[in-house]
Amino acid sequence: MTKEAHYPALVWTGLVAGLGVLIYLLAPILTPFLISALLAYMWDPVIDRLETWRINRVVGIVIVYILLSLILLVVFLVLTPILQDQIGVFIGKLPGYFDWINTTVFPWLFETLSLGSGALELDQIKQQALANWQDMGVWLGGFGTYVTQSGMQFLAWTINLVLIPVVTFYLLRDWDDIVARIHDLVPPRYQDTVADLARQTDEVLGSFVRGQVVVMLALGTIYSVGLWLLGLDLALPIGLLAGLVSFVPYLGFIIGLLTAGVAALLQFKTGMPLVWVLAVFGVGQILESTVLTPRLVGERVGLHPVAVIFAIMAGGQLFGFFGILLAIPVAAALMVWLRYLHNYYQNQAVAQE
Repeated sequence: MTKEAHYPALVWTGLVAGLGVLIYLLAPILTPFLISALLAYMWDPVIDRLETWRINRVVGIVIVYILLSLILLVVFLVLTPILQDQIGVFIGKLPGYFDWINTTVFPWLFETLSLGSGALELDQIKQQALANWQDMGVWLGGFGTYVTQSGMQFLAWTINLVLIPVVTFYLLRDWDDIVARIHDLVPPRYQDTVADLARQTDEVLGSFVRGQVVVMLALGTIYSVGLWLLGLDLALPIGLLAGLVSFVPYLGFIIGLLTAGVAALLQFKTGMPLVWVLAVFGVGQILESTVLTPRLVGERVGLHPVAVIFAIMAGGQLFGFFGILLAIPVAAALMVWLRYLHNYYQNQAVAQE
């Protein structure tokens, strides 16, 4: 192969490597732009649908913004008081929980494990924990003052918060033009191949990102309602936490089961509710694997749970929170491209035989 033939490959390799280094260096400031790109990607089909109804694109974006703002406001107004009440009730019962552990759990452990009568001074632990809760309240009360005094950090956080909806608006407005311009940058002889890969990547990303968000919300609702029916004081915060972290395979199930199990044991002081807690998360896991994920995410996504976990950990290690956001879309795109390369080399091998 001539030097001229190697030249384009070297140029593209250099561009890709340079882009990777640039992303690594700019990761701290790219997070709001990546969030905006993901939001624009998720809502572009809705805007396109509104355009088919002869609604101007900008007007359609404004309509979506208004509806989303109203939904978020209603959710905030409804959930915030419930979360405050449930967490407040739990904190108020902490002294009783410590007393029960001191008088029941520790003696049982000492007797079962033959640890003798050496007592662990739980009263001291209780006082320390309560003092820490008070310190936490003081810390939370002064958090606003601390952030305000942080100067540049607070300013950067505020700018990012304001920047996300602004950048999302412009990306949604010009999304089709951006995609067309990227397509025009591809050399003509590769445009059909790249367009086909882009279509497959869009199918995978669309199925995974949009579907996974709905799965997370559905699981959060299932867990919260199930724990609420059991009478658990911390039903809503535990259910929401388990639902939100369920984008990592089995992590929501594990965290939710452990936290709900401990909370149920402290509140009810008997082991029977643990069976019902296990049933709630078991039902949620069965629904997620048999109904929610197949219908909302789709079987064609094909991201193995180990690949998802590795991608998230690797992204977080390399780029922090920015890398966590980028991990799954990049993994899904790589899966499509690697599948294409595998099929290409297989076809080449068959053609040579």
